[in-house]
Formats: sequence, structure tokens, C-alpha cells
Amino acid sequence: MSPPSFHLLAKPTGSACNLDCKYCFFLSKETLYPGSKFRMTDDVLESYIRQLLGAQPGPDAYISWQGGEPTLMGIAFFERSVSLASKYRKPGQRIVHTIQTNGILIDDEWARFLARNRFLVGLSLDGPKEMHDAYRVAKGGRGTFDPVMRAWECLRRHDVDVNILCTVHAANQHHGRQVYTFFRDEMRASHLQFIPIVERVTPDLIRHANLGWSEKAGGRRPFYRQEGNLVTERSVAAEAYGDFLIAVFDEWVGRDVGKVFVQAFDSALASWLGHSTLCIFSPTCGNALALEHNGDLYACDHYVEPEFLLGNIKFQPMLDLMESPRQRQFGSSKFESLPNQCRSCDVLFACYGECPRNRFLKTPDGEPGLNYLCAGYQKFFRHIDKPMQRMASLLRSGRFADEIMGSR
Repeated sequence: MSPPSFHLLAKPTGSACNLDCKYCFFLSKETLYPGSKFRMTDDVLESYIRQLLGAQPGPDAYISWQGGEPTLMGIAFFERSVSLASKYRKPGQRIVHTIQTNGILIDDEWARFLARNRFLVGLSLDGPKEMHDAYRVAKGGRGTFDPVMRAWECLRRHDVDVNILCTVHAANQHHGRQVYTFFRDEMRASHLQFIPIVERVTPDLIRHANLGWSEKAGGRRPFYRQEGNLVTERSVAAEAYGDFLIAVFDEWVGRDVGKVFVQAFDSALASWLGHSTLCIFSPTCGNALALEHNGDLYACDHYVEPEFLLGNIKFQPMLDLMESPRQRQFGSSKFESLPNQCRSCDVLFACYGECPRNRFLKTPDGEPGLNYLCAGYQKFFRHIDKPMQRMASLLRSGRFADEIMGSR
């Protein structure tokens, strides 16, 4: 039996970043590695590339970089990565390089490198200036909209493929259509992801967390864990997230199907066709892991915590760690821990309880494990049911989903 394909987000700088985004609790992960320089060494880099390409059973292999801020490693590091990928690529294997960045360091030299090596770039941008600058700030507290837009223009100038990564939070949650049309009309972006900000915290952390995760916000930065049943003031409200997606969907389905690609809508259409594409909307998970700068492998990007450390790829094969009983149980518990309310829900097939990190509420009958965003997802999935059924029917009959725009 062939091993399953899996996705790995590598963090070459760990949690080190040149920004100080107020909602970025990942900044606190620096406390996992006291005294570290937070730079991936060449031996870890080579071990990562060699093991990743060797373990992938299919023809495609994704080499994906995230942070912190990965561009802090410099272009030379990623040139070595590309060279190693060529060295260890299996016959017929197609390599896809991806990187998620805040854009601050992107200039023409970076853009030329990314274009030459066909990187897919995820660029973080939270909408128009006032919405983006609400929380995405530099170390001194200044907004970062202008340098991110310069990065966008630079990447466009060099024809780099860019996916806009927009978090949805208290500052933009009521402006779904405005955010979407800004991306579509002013930026002419064609690939979008909308990511809900849910900062889950305990009662003893809520005051500090509301100030932000900067060290300057209330003293020493606490270590963030997926614990507690409270959320920060910045977190998106559950129904507001559903309304945000509905506002975007209604604008998109009327004129942009096949022209603008929104990850949440692509994933939903896959669900209406009977299969899942994103781990958060799949029945089980466990095949999307995170690699720290020193070779430590964690069960999930959202669970970089000591309890979810699987081992280190310098001492144990990556594939063995990924296929370990402990990791398989982590993945299967996603469905096994669903409350009865979810199991009998009419949109279970599209949601599957979403990500376990957000399941910290109780159902009305007191059962634990209800997703914080449940009300929003129910509202959204029920709203899009009829158009999704129509698009799925078009595809099943060999036609194109964009024909829905002429039938509404």
C-alpha cells in the first residue's frame, strides 16, 4: 500500500518576523526555542527537501514556505532550495514551489527570482488601507498597507502568480463586498483566500491577548496554546463571518465565476460534487503538517505546541513520523469527536465540523466540541446551496460552472 500524499508547511525562520501583527499569536512560539537564531541550517534544508520529495507518492510535490516571515532567510537560501529540489526530484515528479509572505522585503530582485522559478506566492493583505492597517502593523506600530501594495505591484510587474491571503476579523467583518471589490476592481487580483481570525484564549490571558501578542503589549509575551473558550476583541464574530462570505459570494456568483477564484467557494463546490479538498472541511485530517526551522515536525500548523511535536526529521524519517499511530489518531479524531448536533446537520458534508482548533463551544444540550464558527458556516452553506447544486449539475453534465451566470 502506497503512503498517502501529505502537505508540509516549512518555517525556515520559525516565528521570527519583521512585522508585529496584533492578531499573530504565532509570534509567541519563539518561547519554544529559547536562544535560537531562528534560521534553518543547510543540513536541515537538505534533509527536508530530500525526505519530502522521496516520500510523496504522486507526480506532484509541493515545497511550501511559511513563517514567521520566510523572506528573512534571503534569496540565496531559496536558491539552494530550488537547486536541492532539482537534485532530489524523482523521475517525472513535478515540483511546485510556494511561499507565504507579508511582502515587506519583496523588491524587483525577489520578484525576478520568484518568477524565474515559478513560485506561487501567497501575499497577506486584509483589504483596503484602513482595514489592513487596523492589525497588520510593523514593529513600531505603523500600518503596512503601502509597502504591501508596492510588493503587489512588483510581483505583478514580473508576472508572478499571487494568491491574496485576507484574514477576516473585527475590522473588516462587516465589509465583505467592499473587501472583495477592492481586490477585484482596484487590484485586479484573481485568486483569493479568506481566513477567519479566531484567537481562542483562557480567562487569565484575555486581558493581555486583547492588547495584542507583541511583547510591548502588556509585558512579556505569553505562550499561545489552543485552549480556552473565550476569544479576543479582534476575532471575527461567528455570524459575521458567514455574512462576510455571503456578501462575497453574491457578488462573485453574479459575474466572476471562472474569472476570480475564491478558495472557500472552490472547496464548497467540491463538497457539492461529493469530495473534499481542504483539510478543515474534510472528514479527517492529519496530512497537513508543520516543520520548524530546526527540523522539528508538528502534527499541524495550528498546533505548534509541545504536546503535538512528532519528532525531528534529522533523527527520524519524516514519513515514519507522518504515518505514526499518534498522528493517525490526531487525524481520525477530527470526525470521531464531532458532537451529535454536527452529525445530524444538513450541511455536515460541506463542513465536517471545520477545524478542531475552533471547536471550543458546547451545543445547546451541553455536548462539547461545537465549532465557534458554526452559526456562520450554517448560514453560508445554506445560502449557497441552490447555486452550488446548479454548478455541480453543470459540471456533471460536461458543461462549465460559469454558465450559472447566464441562468440566474
